[in-house]
Amino acid sequence: MKKMMFRVAATATIALLASGAQAETRLTMSSWLPSGHPLVRDVMVPWANSVEEATEGRVKVVMLPSALGHPKVHYDIAREGQADITYSAHGYTPGRFKLYKMVEFPFGGDSAVGTSVAYWNVYNDYLKPAGEHKDVKLLGLFTHGPGHIHNSKRTVNSAEDLSGLKLRVGGGIMNDIATELGAVTLQKPSSSTYELVSSGVADGTLFPLESVPAFNIQDKTTHTTLVPGGLYNFSFFLVMNRDRFADLPEEDQKAIESVSGEAFARLAGQMWDAQDAKGLEAIKANGNEIVTANEAFLTEIRNASAPMEEEWLKTAAEMGVDGKAALEAFRTLSQQQ
Repeated sequence: MKKMMFRVAATATIALLASGAQAETRLTMSSWLPSGHPLVRDVMVPWANSVEEATEGRVKVVMLPSALGHPKVHYDIAREGQADITYSAHGYTPGRFKLYKMVEFPFGGDSAVGTSVAYWNVYNDYLKPAGEHKDVKLLGLFTHGPGHIHNSKRTVNSAEDLSGLKLRVGGGIMNDIATELGAVTLQKPSSSTYELVSSGVADGTLFPLESVPAFNIQDKTTHTTLVPGGLYNFSFFLVMNRDRFADLPEEDQKAIESVSGEAFARLAGQMWDAQDAKGLEAIKANGNEIVTANEAFLTEIRNASAPMEEEWLKTAAEMGVDGKAALEAFRTLSQQQ
């Protein structure tokens, strides 16, 4: 009798454990940055933990041991379901996305928290109906901190000072604006910056402050020009396979959304702002020259970028979006966070 009761209890326990194992949903994430990068360590990992906590352990985000491809294909990796969740930058696939440029124009904002939170809200209020992310579940949008000018040759406080300088850029608006202001642009990934600058192939780069020490060029680019509001910015996304999300129970969908969206934008922005502060301290500690763009230079930047904004407004209108209202809302909200 005792043996029979033991078997019944054991069977019930095994069934319970099996049920619990089946109840846990594991979502894979492909990450193309090293695990020690602040975007992974201080944003993606904490967010994954928050998903598990919000779903009371029912959903667990598992980081894959290596990236499933180049950053430029990560949107499709999620869309096709090779991994459940991915992140990357809109600008890595030129021509595919158009409305993201709203956040990359000059003077978007002075903090990554401000621009990231504003981006998410303005996207939902103005840009979402255009359907640029309709084939995935969009979980988050964010930007890094404002981009500035760093070079090894001279003080830059006018388009004339910038003229002829060879600058490493990442493409998109940052390439267009630097070219319009007279720089010679080299479109290369950020990982190549140290080699380009140390070898003299490039005279400098456009970077947010955090990237100067992150790529160990504070000893090379000894002249920094800070542009209030940023010379440019960069747009990132966090996406999930649409069908995978739809298959989740409604309570888990809502739980994931509660820690994504604006909450995720704020988390990412806080990380970039903290890293920018450290970057500025490293630049100062190295004794580098730091100047702030004067009003005349800001006017030159404004004039150079105006045709780009006009072109974007036309594109937005063609896509059924009130671009002027969206851009104004973005720049207003980014200053209120």
